[in-house]
Amino acid sequence: MAGETVITVQGNLVDDPELRFTPAGHAVAKFRVASTPRTFDKSTNEWKDGDSLFLTVSAWRRLAENVAESLHRGDRVICRGQLKQRSYEDREGIKRTVYELDAEDVGPSLQRATAAVTKTTGQRNGQQQNSGGYGQQPANDPWATGNTAAGQWGAYVGEPPF
Repeated sequence: MAGETVITVQGNLVDDPELRFTPAGHAVAKFRVASTPRTFDKSTNEWKDGDSLFLTVSAWRRLAENVAESLHRGDRVICRGQLKQRSYEDREGIKRTVYELDAEDVGPSLQRATAAVTKTTGQRNGQQQNSGGYGQQPANDPWATGNTAAGQWGAYVGEPPF
């Protein structure tokens, strides 16, 4: 990644991620993110929206599949990756330049939402791999009590009592 421009963009999905596969079988998900700056105007005592930045994001392989399965239009996301510039000529022969984000990481923003994280299993050397991640308890876990967060704190509304 030496010399690449790495940025983080926070915004809302403009459309559902579109999952496709290359001829070699690699998954790629494309979606657009709208990021709108918001400032507080003290003279009117209200929030004002600035001009929106619309950025096309590409996610590849496992990330692409996870994005397509997890995120939908309107979801607030945080995307981190390499900013790419691409130039082309449109149908009228006018030279255009677009900026796109080649995502290294994409996730939901938890500022105004919650998310249930489920760790995916992977393939390594043709064998199924399960690392006992989020929401899973390995068979040899001596601390496993069978209490889930909902079971343990289900009687409480809001935050746990500590």
